[in-house]
Amino acid sequence: MKCKDYILGIDTSNYTTSLSLVDLQGTLIKEVRLMLPVKVGTAGLRQSDALFYHIKHLPDASKNLMKEIDYRGKLLAIGAATRPRPIEDSYMPVFMAAKSYGETLSNLLNIPFYEFSHQEGHIEAGLWSIKREIEKAFMVLHISGGTTELLKVTTINNRYDIEIIGGTGDLSAGQFIDRIGIKLGLPFPAGPSIEKLALNWEGTTAIETPIAVQGNKVSFSGPETFLQRKIDNTVSNEEIAFSLLQCVGKSLYSLLKNTINNNPVEDLLIVGGVASNKQIRNTLNNLSNEFKINLHFGDIKYCSDNAVGISVLCLKNYLRRKQLDC
Repeated sequence: MKCKDYILGIDTSNYTTSLSLVDLQGTLIKEVRLMLPVKVGTAGLRQSDALFYHIKHLPDASKNLMKEIDYRGKLLAIGAATRPRPIEDSYMPVFMAAKSYGETLSNLLNIPFYEFSHQEGHIEAGLWSIKREIEKAFMVLHISGGTTELLKVTTINNRYDIEIIGGTGDLSAGQFIDRIGIKLGLPFPAGPSIEKLALNWEGTTAIETPIAVQGNKVSFSGPETFLQRKIDNTVSNEEIAFSLLQCVGKSLYSLLKNTINNNPVEDLLIVGGVASNKQIRNTLNNLSNEFKINLHFGDIKYCSDNAVGISVLCLKNYLRRKQLDC
């Protein structure tokens, strides 16, 4: 039986319990993601309910993580997403599940415990998934159910120093998609179902939905109200879905266009659950032609919430600590 040492990553986001194991070369051994249950017709979970489900899921997730692995090795370090963003006072109750579980294991096994933010995990997962390391300052568009932020990111000692340089003034892109999806009777989160509907639209144009972007701020509340009314006027669900994604893509394109020139960087990384949508990706792909910027999308599989980025960050910081101790 083959033995390897490994690193554990934990992330308990709003709707996914995630565990990940990587080896000391940064190769993914195995990951597990368990979605939290959300009743049809509702727009998500209260934090207290989500925290309860994470606590309930973690034992099953850990059991599944170790099932059918063809070797057993030594766990050397544990990393967890313990807050939404890497800034002071950033807090959400759901991340306390990852912190408690990871820190407890760390104490019992007498191994290092490293804390990261959920946002850092998304950035690292995106870069890891496309096998990229970016040494200079770069730009990140983080688009998900709870976040639509444009970031300027600098890597310092295997951590990310993040400056918010733009984003939403009201709804996130994911909230916009979910609200329209719920109105259409789709399950939450609605992104995958919206994408399927959009692919079935046989028309060639989208409904002319207003784009609300001013400088480095994007707003989705106006476009949401507009499309809600279109649903009430019995426009087909497929056309609504296609038009919704077109609006999101064009809005984000305009946001980036307004911001790139004032923040000269060579690379732009796009991550988060919304970044897995192919229609939005196609719209944003034109950025690399219009601007002198290297456009990177995280692999679709690793755009949605996962613990892989956390385990890779943990590995990097563990190896750095070992080097400093030598």
